[in-house]
Amino acid sequence: MNSAPHQGESNPRTVLTTPRLILREMTSADLDHMAALLGDPEVMRYYPAPKSRDEAQAWIDWNQRLYCQRGFGLWAVIVRATSEFAGDCGLTPQRVDGAEEIEVGYHIRADLQGNGYATEAATACRDFARDVLGLRRLIAIIDPAKIPSQRVAANLGLSEEKRTTVHGGRRVIYTATICPQCRA
Repeated sequence: MNSAPHQGESNPRTVLTTPRLILREMTSADLDHMAALLGDPEVMRYYPAPKSRDEAQAWIDWNQRLYCQRGFGLWAVIVRATSEFAGDCGLTPQRVDGAEEIEVGYHIRADLQGNGYATEAATACRDFARDVLGLRRLIAIIDPAKIPSQRVAANLGLSEEKRTTVHGGRRVIYTATICPQCRA
């Protein structure tokens, strides 16, 4: 896991590296990629609807606010060997049954799914949550029909805790205690 000093909007800060991936802060320059990712009906099949270009810009803006306010968010996922944009992955605060939780989330381009990128990126994010942020608990909010994401959660060491309504739909909440001695 590597981290570089903040480089600014034109040269976004790399937050994490893995053997095959770079996770870096999103910038406005990522709008075309993010609009294609979040606008893809296959990638967004378990969401109410694909997102518009304006909603993709709002997604980037939200994550940039999270970087400043929380020190984390969803990061752009880049394939190291090709410098190709693969998706996003990271940590976001979520409200579940009235409590704030930190979720590990991921979206990988439909044509790149099945290569293990979600698991690799999410594992780095889990380790960042534990080792850098000192978080004790991590969750994943997953549609009950989204089996590939359930497998990623299981690979991270998360297990089903409950089913509840989140963001207007029934979801499975996967959880793990990632650092028993860390803060709540």
